[in-house]
Amino acid sequence: MTYKPKSEFLQVMQQRGFLQDCTDLQGLDERLLEGPLATYIGYDATAKSLHVGHLLNIMMLRWLQKTGHKPITLMGGGTTKVGDPSFRADERPLLDNAAIDANIDGMKQVFAKYLSYGDGKTDAVMLNNAEWLDNLNYLEFLRDIGKFFSVNRMLSFESVKSRLDRDQSLSFLEFNYMILQAYDFLELNRRYDCALQMGGSDQWGNIVNGIDLTRRINQNQVFGLTSPLLTKADGTKMGKSANGAVWLNAELLSPYEFWQFWRNTLDADVAKFLKLFTELPVEECERLGALEGSEINAAKIILANEVTALCHGTDAAKNAETTAREVFEKGGVGDDLPTLELNSDDIGDGISFAQTLVRAGLAPSGKEAKRIIQGGGARLNDEAVNDIGLMLTVDDIAKTPKISSSKKKHALVKLQD
Repeated sequence: MTYKPKSEFLQVMQQRGFLQDCTDLQGLDERLLEGPLATYIGYDATAKSLHVGHLLNIMMLRWLQKTGHKPITLMGGGTTKVGDPSFRADERPLLDNAAIDANIDGMKQVFAKYLSYGDGKTDAVMLNNAEWLDNLNYLEFLRDIGKFFSVNRMLSFESVKSRLDRDQSLSFLEFNYMILQAYDFLELNRRYDCALQMGGSDQWGNIVNGIDLTRRINQNQVFGLTSPLLTKADGTKMGKSANGAVWLNAELLSPYEFWQFWRNTLDADVAKFLKLFTELPVEECERLGALEGSEINAAKIILANEVTALCHGTDAAKNAETTAREVFEKGGVGDDLPTLELNSDDIGDGISFAQTLVRAGLAPSGKEAKRIIQGGGARLNDEAVNDIGLMLTVDDIAKTPKISSSKKKHALVKLQD
């Protein structure tokens, strides 16, 4: 019989589809009922922004805070220097301190939209594991911490095993990552009374290591909880689009493009995504997800508006919807469309229409842009373009034309002053 949690947080996790595994569901439930519980999720600073793949766990932290507990966002200023090997085919490129700090600054902008930071009992705190990892004495660390780790057991974790089974190299540097992550839990428990680590199911082995280490050294009961790794109904990875990652920072992906990503959700994913990425009641998510035919498009607009409002604000969501309606229903341009800016040097004697599609992010390569043109999917100011050799001049760009790739991807091309 499935355990039915009594704490509000675990009820939300279970009802909305966030819960994959937990080391001790009943024990965690009882602890949550006692009062505010400090809980952390770690984020390595490998890019200047978080992306949609991180959004599920960010929403978990948001619900944690909304139900009366304390989120800790742990920035991996230290662990990023090593790199998480989990389910990767190769080693991550190593970043220097300046790049890591710049990435952390970009990621902070996202968390501030979802969590309330401060000094209160349930206010979120942001920490950086470089605070304790940068100053470790290697020999002392090996003696005091390394002795608790069995290489045999570490090799058995799926994240490592899958790499070795494919005969892919796993460096000693990467192999240390799971020890460092386990040490993070130990330090957070010692310094901040943190008793729960959450993460994606690919982090299960790392989380279990941290629990074991913390119990052995601090003699405290701590817990681990994981969320499912999401794929779309068509089997593709959640968080990727045809043009790459779906970033959560507006500087890397415009709110309109972010809105469009959610508007283009597959019918079969609508109910699931509404539960995971919005705060609409579960019953309403299920009702909207059950709509069929053209009615499901109204549910997708609600999904896009709700998710975009959380990430970029209500005004950005409204503007994105307005632009979409102008572009798709009225054949207009729309003020919120992504804009490619070119100067006269970029254009020279002329720039190919195919190249504008690539530079505007409407096609991944020149070859694909030409294929789209030949297939009848490209438009210039809503007029079909069939000539793969079409060139645009400075005068053409000065008129700020709208370019399109398929019925869903649009951008403006603007001449820089």
